[in-house]
Amino acid sequence: MDDRELILYYRARAAEYEQIYYRDKPDRRAELEAEGKRLERLVAGRTVLDIPCGTGYWLKRMSRTADHVVGADIAGEMVSQAKDKTVSGPVDFVLSDLYRPAFAADSFDVVALGFWFSHHPRQTYDHLYDIVTYPLRSSGLIWMIDNNPPAERPMFQSAGQDKHGNHYTRRQLKDGREFVILKNYFSRDQLEAVFSRRFRIERLTCGRNYWSVVLAPK
Repeated sequence: MDDRELILYYRARAAEYEQIYYRDKPDRRAELEAEGKRLERLVAGRTVLDIPCGTGYWLKRMSRTADHVVGADIAGEMVSQAKDKTVSGPVDFVLSDLYRPAFAADSFDVVALGFWFSHHPRQTYDHLYDIVTYPLRSSGLIWMIDNNPPAERPMFQSAGQDKHGNHYTRRQLKDGREFVILKNYFSRDQLEAVFSRRFRIERLTCGRNYWSVVLAPK
């Protein structure tokens, strides 16, 4: 797998992506709602960069309390879905590659990274950390959320792992197209280890289905 495969997957999946949020599982829905409330408190009165913003599920929640949100994604199909959301505050959208960002330094109070850390290769975390800290103001924070295996179970088909310990899964869309994508999972101890080298962990929440973290650059 390379970046192009992952981009093609998310472009193809855009119209059906948000089904992950609305599966009829009470424990999953409860975790998402609790995190949504925490996120609204975190971004209240702040400027936020949501990259990649995907279909705008979390962007919509942040718009309720944030001063301004910029949603950025490389997939125009995802941005189109996000633009259809009814938002509560000032929101702008930008077509932008996470790995070639077009944002100035010291521009945002919060950088939000929803369901992406699990797709980033383990061997290049420092590169990702550099990218997400660059547009932050000196007092800025990074928020992330991602899956634990129970949330992925209906879609999980292992496709092995590479020499760096990155895991790969097979994903099939409703139209039958199949993709192999990088998808890593983490224990609490692993998350603490991968983040604590570069960040101060302000909050780490590990539920059954999802984990989330708030990080401050050291």
